[in-house]
Amino acid sequence: MIIATNVSKKFGRYTALDNVSVTCNRGECIALTGPNGSGKTTLIKSILGMVVPDNGFITFNGQNILHHWMYREQIGYMPQIGRYPENMSIGQVFAMMKDIRCKAKSSDLDESLIHDFGLGVLMHKRMGGLSGGTRQKVSASLAFLFNPAVLILDEPTAGLDPLAASVLQKKILEVKDAGRLVLITSHVLSELDDLVTQVLYMQDGKIRLHQNTDELREATGERRLSGAIAQIMKNMGT
Repeated sequence: MIIATNVSKKFGRYTALDNVSVTCNRGECIALTGPNGSGKTTLIKSILGMVVPDNGFITFNGQNILHHWMYREQIGYMPQIGRYPENMSIGQVFAMMKDIRCKAKSSDLDESLIHDFGLGVLMHKRMGGLSGGTRQKVSASLAFLFNPAVLILDEPTAGLDPLAASVLQKKILEVKDAGRLVLITSHVLSELDDLVTQVLYMQDGKIRLHQNTDELREATGERRLSGAIAQIMKNMGT
């Protein structure tokens, strides 16, 4: 579904992506992890079309995204820090996005997270007065709202209370089981143990590991993803 082929990107002398090739298919929930500065954000922005690679290319359903920007309508993106007009209410933000996407009919939308997060009674609240956790709920609800084929979630549970995090994790499993592709960037692998089917570990702009989670656990004897990855990285000498 999404294929990156020999993608490289430099910012000045800094190499953010170094000849990265990876394939992400439907029905997978992939954890994109690695230390700060490893290239995760640049890879995500390249997939979203926000960064143009210096070399290589990315395809979405077989089409080079450089020439077919409409693919973005099939992606739901939840940023780590959502930035919205401070003077707008939650309801106005949702209305604005529906208008932009031209999908105002409720039958075309997935508003389950709005209900499950209890945002319905907060629609009059201004974005500038919201807590970090509530802003995260808005971002998550917007990411899933248009029933996208691909979800890209950047540190999705950061700032969420345990109940809200559980609601979001349940939703992620639901869309993955429905055959969609989910990419999750996270430093907290303990929250992903029951969600992800593959682990993509990056370091120094390179993919150091891309493996099925069951195979990873079997190879290391570790039940927890954090322990399994730590062991693999130790064996690699990193």
